Amino acid sequence: MHLPVVKKIIACLVLSCSCCLAWAQSTYYLWPTILFVKGQDLCKFEEAYGSTRMEQVNEFTGQLKDLMRFGASTPEGMDALLSLDSLVDQSRAEATAGVRMDITLEASLKAYLDRMYLGFNQKDIKLQFFSPGPLSELIKNLREHQRQDQVDGMHLAMLSGIAWGTYSYGPGCRGDLLVTIHIELSNGTTVSFQAQGKPETVMSAIAADIVRHFQRTSFPTVVMMGDKSLILVGAAGKPINTAPNPVIAEKSCALIKARLPTADEYEFLSILGDWNNGVSLDHKIWALSSNRVLNPDTRNPSPVRTHPEVNFGEVTFYCVR
Repeated sequence: MHLPVVKKIIACLVLSCSCCLAWAQSTYYLWPTILFVKGQDLCKFEEAYGSTRMEQVNEFTGQLKDLMRFGASTPEGMDALLSLDSLVDQSRAEATAGVRMDITLEASLKAYLDRMYLGFNQKDIKLQFFSPGPLSELIKNLREHQRQDQVDGMHLAMLSGIAWGTYSYGPGCRGDLLVTIHIELSNGTTVSFQAQGKPETVMSAIAADIVRHFQRTSFPTVVMMGDKSLILVGAAGKPINTAPNPVIAEKSCALIKARLPTADEYEFLSILGDWNNGVSLDHKIWALSSNRVLNPDTRNPSPVRTHPEVNFGEVTFYCVR
């Protein structure tokens, strides 16, 4: 798939989804095919420019001298070196001649994503690949070795975005790939992820970064806590911030017409976790109202302490309504 085609699909996606409330949605649906564009071969680039011309000449001369030392004439040595060089080029050309590296990378990324999402409720998975047609059409495409890269306006209107990527043969010429994945959403947001490694494992790091990015709690978000709804507003400056003491944190929330969570709210949101619209307590000291703190590491007799009891340490906080 050529880059102009990728850009055309992105443009159509933005136009067809201009009325989508992407910021409010909890799940993003992407086109099932990840379009890849092959980039610069960094292996060849490094071989060509990783050393000066004089260094390359000296290396070639040294190899020729070694062959002549074993009895080869100058023409014989030259022919041997050129033949070996030609064999290396031929081997690399055969390895890179295939057009299926994109399929390998796509399948690998989806497999790693599925592995990371094991144990999740389907409704809690915030990034999913949309299947546009019936299973019979998918089977037909697979039998004909075709990909789901035909899109129309009806399908695009149901999507939140597309994923596309680039890959290059990595520097060092050790069989690594340098892969970048771009996820472009219909609300104009673009996020990119990059990793380098063997073709069969490089997508594992990208899959982990994607899950962390899309599953982490976003602010603002609404959480049901019993019969009441709790809005996680975040804090001034960034979603989760720090302050020298609970009093400053409490005033900061008041200035954005919000308040600090109670100890029970902190605990409940920690049980939900960072990937399910909550916020883990970890081992941090959390600000409470009335100059008190929640210290999850000191639960006997209670994790709720005064600020002096935690040696006036820095407190972490976010605001709720």
